[in-house]
Amino acid sequence: MNINVDNDWQPFLTNELAKSKYTALKTFIDYEYQNKTIFPEQNRIFESFKLTLFAEVKVCLLGQDPYHEEHQAHGLSFSVLPGEKIPPSLRNMYKELESDLGIQPVNHGYLKDWAKQGVLMLNTVLTVQEGAANSHRNQGWEMLTDAVIQHLSESNQPVIFVLWGKSAQDKVKLIDTDHNFVIISPHPSPLAAYRGFFGSKPFSKINQNLTSRGLQPIDWQLPIHV
Repeated sequence: MNINVDNDWQPFLTNELAKSKYTALKTFIDYEYQNKTIFPEQNRIFESFKLTLFAEVKVCLLGQDPYHEEHQAHGLSFSVLPGEKIPPSLRNMYKELESDLGIQPVNHGYLKDWAKQGVLMLNTVLTVQEGAANSHRNQGWEMLTDAVIQHLSESNQPVIFVLWGKSAQDKVKLIDTDHNFVIISPHPSPLAAYRGFFGSKPFSKINQNLTSRGLQPIDWQLPIHV
């Protein structure tokens, strides 16, 4: 498992994954990539950490596991590669973004520009087998991403944690809610969005919190062409 992210996440990830409790995860992941079709590509498992430095994390947008169809997943929660159809949850995020801040939806689902501004788009499980959602749950990734959430929670600069849906909200126990800012709502999936995601205004809440601390808000407008 290559964890070369070449930035300030490297010491943490290296030290964490060197612990004996991850031996089974590493064995499992190596076997899966050698014998099955697994997403994202192996060199993109840690893409979210490569694009958003630890010292620059403003927002942690927590997802579940990667998209499980070809050419979709590339290591960022909710994001898909250019040219791919926009997934239903992301389409609902765009609807809420337009309602919240008046930003017109783009015709792609590539969220790299958000990551470059300090939005860590972290899935709780970092890999998945083709066509089999949640197929890599409970193999050990959750131990690592829980440690990441705690590491962020303890950073000097407060982090805005966005917890959509029950799975993400279960992680609130890992977060120092006095030090950090937490946004909680139903998930943007079509099954849940009408239960309170729509109208929750997460994007303006994030920017209001950032500007109140003298930080640059996130420019949520994605480029039209990627």
